[in-house]
Amino acid sequence: MATISFAYRSKKDTSNLEIRFTYYDDDKKRKSFYTRTQGLEVSGKFWSEYKKDTKFRDVDKVILKDEVDEHLKKLKAYLEIEASKIDVFNKNWFKNIVEDYYNPVELENHIPTDFVGFVDYYLETKKNEVSESKRKKLITTKNKLIRMQEELGYTILISEINEKFKIDYINYSEKHQYAQNTQQRELVNIKAICKYAKYLGLKTHRQLDNLKIKKEVVKHIYLSFDELEKIKNHHFDKDYLDNARDWLIISCYTGQRISDFMRFNHDMIERDDDGDLMINFTQKKTKEEIELTLLDEVIEILDKRGGNFPRPISSQRYNEYIKEVCKACGIDEMSKGKMRLCIYPNKPKEERNPEDYRDVVGEYPKYKLVTSHIGRRSFATNYYGKVDTHHLIQITGHSTERMFLNYIQRGSKQKSKDAGKALKKANKKLNSINQK
Repeated sequence: MATISFAYRSKKDTSNLEIRFTYYDDDKKRKSFYTRTQGLEVSGKFWSEYKKDTKFRDVDKVILKDEVDEHLKKLKAYLEIEASKIDVFNKNWFKNIVEDYYNPVELENHIPTDFVGFVDYYLETKKNEVSESKRKKLITTKNKLIRMQEELGYTILISEINEKFKIDYINYSEKHQYAQNTQQRELVNIKAICKYAKYLGLKTHRQLDNLKIKKEVVKHIYLSFDELEKIKNHHFDKDYLDNARDWLIISCYTGQRISDFMRFNHDMIERDDDGDLMINFTQKKTKEEIELTLLDEVIEILDKRGGNFPRPISSQRYNEYIKEVCKACGIDEMSKGKMRLCIYPNKPKEERNPEDYRDVVGEYPKYKLVTSHIGRRSFATNYYGKVDTHHLIQITGHSTERMFLNYIQRGSKQKSKDAGKALKKANKKLNSINQK
C-alpha cells in the first residue's frame, strides 16, 4: 500500500513543500518518488512548528495553517485515488499526476464529448497505433451512428452510452437489417472507445461496463482435404484461375491471412538444418515473427513456377476468382453461411453504396460462400486433432487456445469425440507409467 507524506527539504528560508510517495514493490523493497507542491511556499521555521502541531496565536500563522491543512488534505486525497487506479508505479507517472493536479486541462474544451466527434479525435490521436483494418471498422461504426442520430433526432454523447442507448441501437440495427454479430462487434468497439474517453477524464455512464449483446453462433464453411485434392488436380484453361487456385492451395496449407500469404516471395524462403524449406515473415496484423515449414502441397506449386510464388493479386479479385475456382471444381453443395448482399435488390447497381449491403445468413451453394479467409479456417480445422494444438496456434498466430478453438469448424459432437480420444491417449500413457 502506498503512503503519501510531506516534508520541508530546502536550504532556503522559504520553499515549496516536497511530496514523498512511498510504496513496496513486488520484491518487498521500499521505494520512494519525490516532487514539489506548487503554490504552497512556507518557511522552514513554520513547517517545524506545524509538524509539532503548535497551537498558533499569531493570526497570519493561523490563516496559513488552515490553508496548508486544506491544501495537503485535498492533494493527498487526489494522489491516493490516482494511485488506486494502477498497479505499477514509476517516477514519470508520479510527476505527471502532480502536474495534472496543479495544472488541469479543461478536457471538455479540447476533446469532443459526443461519440461521433470523439471517434475522429481518437483516430487522430492513435493514428500511429491503430491498424488500417481497425480504422475502417471504426469509421463504418461512426457513419452508422451518424445516420442513427439523424433518424432518432438526438446527439449521442459519451456520457449517455447506457442501457437506453443499447436499446435504441439494437432497434435501429434491426430496422436496417444489420446482423446480430455486427451489432455485437460494434458495441464492443463503442465500449472500447468510451473507456479510452474515460481514461482521458471524460464522464462515462455507470452502466457502460455491463452493456452486452449476445453473439450469434454462425457456422463458417471450410474446404476438406478431399475438396482440396479436387481443386489441386483440376485443369484450368484460364491463367487467372490457375493463379488464384495456387494461392488458395497455399493458403489452405499455411494457415495465414491474405495480408500475409499474398506477400510471400522467393526471398523469404530458406532451408533449415534438416534441409526442409522454411518461409520467414512477420504477420501484418499481430506483428508475430513466423518461421513456417512449407508442406509438400506448397512446394509442388513452387516447383511448378520455377521456385516462385504465384502472381500477387488484390484481395477483391482474389475473392472473386476463388469462387470461380470452387464452382468449376464442383464445390456446390448447399451450405449454411452468410453472404454480403444488397438489401435493396431493385436498386440499380450504379446507385448502390456500401451502406446498402449486409451479411445475410442463409443456405447457398458452397462456392458462393468461399472468401479469402477460408484458407486459414480450413488449415486450422483440417489439422485440428492431428497436430498438437499448441503447434497449430504457433502457426496461425492466435493469441489464445480459446480463440483458436472458437475458430475451427468442428461440431460439438466432433469436438467431444476429439476430446475423448485425447483423454483415452493420456489415460493409456498414465497406465503405462504406473505399470512400470
